[in-house]
This record gives sequence, structure tokens and C-alpha cells, in this order.
Amino acid sequence: MGQRILIVDDDDSLRESLEMVLAAEGYEVFAACDADEALALVERTPVEVVLCDIRMPGLDGMELLPQLSRRLPGSTIVMMSAFGTEDMAVEALSRGAYDYLAKPFQPSEVLLTLRKAEEREKLRRSNEMLRRDVARSVGERPIVAASGAMIEALEMVERAAEFKATVLVTGESGTGKEVMARAIHAQSGRRNDPFVAINCGAIPDTLLESELFGHARGAFTGADRAQRGLFLEADGGTVFLDEIGEMPVALQVKLLRVLQEEEVRPLGEAKSRQVDVRVIAATSRDLEAEIASGGFREDLFYRLNVLRIHVPPLRERRKDIPLLADHFLAHFSATLGKPLAGITDEALERLVAFHWPGNVREIENVIERAVIMARGDRIALSELPGNIIAPEFAPGEAAPGDLSLRRARKAVEADLIRRALQATDGNRTHAARLLEISHRSLLYKIKEYGIR
Repeated sequence: MGQRILIVDDDDSLRESLEMVLAAEGYEVFAACDADEALALVERTPVEVVLCDIRMPGLDGMELLPQLSRRLPGSTIVMMSAFGTEDMAVEALSRGAYDYLAKPFQPSEVLLTLRKAEEREKLRRSNEMLRRDVARSVGERPIVAASGAMIEALEMVERAAEFKATVLVTGESGTGKEVMARAIHAQSGRRNDPFVAINCGAIPDTLLESELFGHARGAFTGADRAQRGLFLEADGGTVFLDEIGEMPVALQVKLLRVLQEEEVRPLGEAKSRQVDVRVIAATSRDLEAEIASGGFREDLFYRLNVLRIHVPPLRERRKDIPLLADHFLAHFSATLGKPLAGITDEALERLVAFHWPGNVREIENVIERAVIMARGDRIALSELPGNIIAPEFAPGEAAPGDLSLRRARKAVEADLIRRALQATDGNRTHAARLLEISHRSLLYKIKEYGIR
């Protein structure tokens, strides 16, 4: 039997025709006429794919979508509508849908969408195997790849691992650049040799050269014994140069020579020594801008930038947030000896909506704190930090400098809704009249923008 597919649509004829087409293709098909029936069904029978109409009586498809995503992690959800607009399609995708189909559609369109989803699932499983293989090497901060951007990054990790070429890993602080570097090393033929990491911005300029390349005894004041240096310590393995943009320009010249000649000369020694290392560098800076300002050598940049892997910030891969939260919850529940069953829907929605300036490192700290603070068997909204419960820029609000018209429109909507609720002392029916929208639309927007 093929994949299990759930069709959620209040149109009996469409539901029945889709059932026949999909059953003929070997799929195991289930059907529901509304959201309540769909949620009850998935509690009993996990499905791999959901075809869901947007406009339905009761809870509509957009409201059902996040609930299905939470109950069916890793599933493929395709939204359908005869009244769709481009904005609606974009919104569905941003909320976690895999694809959007505008009615009326041909059966071939549905089948093509399902075939593409199956290929994506194969790739996801392949990357899941990769993550399991490198789990021991990358430590407790996992590589989560439910979002397209992270799946692409993991594909690059897999390709980069096969070659000795230098790799430049870019991304904001806390996104997990060192984790990606360790994953490359763990998948490479050097996995049984050393992985040596150094933060170029954490060591004074006067000591960094000695740390990297070593020194002879008496090479400078205080050098009472010889030191091999990290490149020689990592011989046969991998050197990870974190925050390479912090390296002083004078030392960049020497690093370039090491990369070109594959040899190092410790301070105070007359001869160079051959060294076989794979170099992976990382930066949160814009190195192209640093080159323009004279802060980074262009020739070194091109030498490092043979393969580039960009790790996107967490706010751009919201699909990964529930998986990260679950991972850290399981980890800290075990290490702190405080078993918890999970995270409430309300708390998880706020975690997904938060902008995470500290990225993966920040969500790790937040979950650890929440496990400690939890009073029940699940992490509740009240047990999250205040800036997440009531963020400065809630969903639908525009941050300073944001020039997106779409987000600006949502910011205005959110502001007007707050004013209307204040003017009516929280009476939502009266507020809806002031706003000239339906009561149901108001309830939906209150939930969407996180207005309390």
C-alpha cells in the first residue's frame, strides 16, 4: 500500500473524485469534511500527506494548518482553494504548507505535486541519516533540516565532506556554524583524525600567530617551552577557524601562505614544516564589505571561499523551531532529571512566532530555563521569558528599517485592532464593527498577531 493521504474538504464531489484518483494510483486515502473530523482522524491514524481546503465551515484551513503541522511533524500539507490569491498562497507557505493548488485543478497537477513531495521526503530521510551519523561529533546542538534552506545547507555539507577544498561557513552568531564544520569533518575521510577549533576573535592578536603556527622555545619573552601550534596538532585532520573576519591583516598573509604551500613555520624556527590539514573557516561578518574597506585580503577570501555554506538565521527557517524545541526539551529533561511530556500549543506558537536574534543558541537557553521553571508536565506560555511572551515586535509588526509593504500592512492592522479593543474595553463584537470586519475575521487576526 502506498502513502496514507487525508483529504479535508467540505465539497463532497471533489472529495470523492480525489479519493478515486488517488486510490487508483495506489495511495491509502482517508477523507474528512471539516477540521474537527480531520483532527479526530489524525489522532487515530497518522498520515503522510494532507490535501486541505482553505474555506470550510467552522475552523478554516489556515487555522487548521498549524494544528496539523504539530500533530503530524514531517508530513506534507498541500492547501487548496477556489478563492485564492497570490497573498493567500504565500501565507499558506509561510505557515508551513508544502504547496498550494488553485481550484479547479487537473488530477495530473495533484499527482505531480505528490510525486515532488515524495522526492523531497526521500531527501529528508537521507539528511536524517546524515544527522544521525554526525550526532556524536557535533555535540548536543543538533542539525535540524525541515526547512528548505537547511536541507540545501546539509546537501552542501555532504558534498563538501568528499573533498579537501576549503569551506567558508557564513551566518549570524548562534546559528550553528561550528556544528556544520564538525558535520563536514565527521563525514569526511579525516573523521578519525583531530578536529581543532579556534575563535580568531577570542585570542589577542599578539598570541594568535603562536596559537595557530606554534613557536620555538625562547622565540619571545615568556616562551619558556616550545609549542607545536594548532595546525601541527591537527595534522591529518581539520582546522576550524571561527570568526575569520577578526583575524588581523598581517596574519592573513601568513595564513594564505599556509593554504598555498601546505607548510607552517613556527615563530623562532628557521625551517618550515609540512602539514596536511583541511581548513574550514566561518564568519558572521560580510567579508566582501570587509575587503572593500581594507579589513580583509581579497586573495585570502577567494582561497577560503572555494565552497560556501550559508546557515540561515532561525527566523528564516521557522519549520525547524518545533523540532529544535523538542530536541532541547528531551535533552534537558534527561540531564536535569525532570521528565516533561512536551510544550503546550500556546507556548509553541509563541516560540515559532519569536524572531530569535540569538538563533539556535538562544532557543537552547530558553528551553533549558523553561524546563527548570515548568510546574506541570508541559512547558506553558507563562514559563517562557517575558520578551517571548510579549515580544517587542510581535507577529504582524514591522521592525524599524523594515521596508516590506506586506509586513507594514500587517503592522497597521495589528495596531488598529489593539486600538479598537481598547476603545470597546475588549468587546470583540463591538471592535469588529468599528474595524468593519466580521467577528470571525477579527478572532483570526487576534490569533495571527498574538494580541492579548
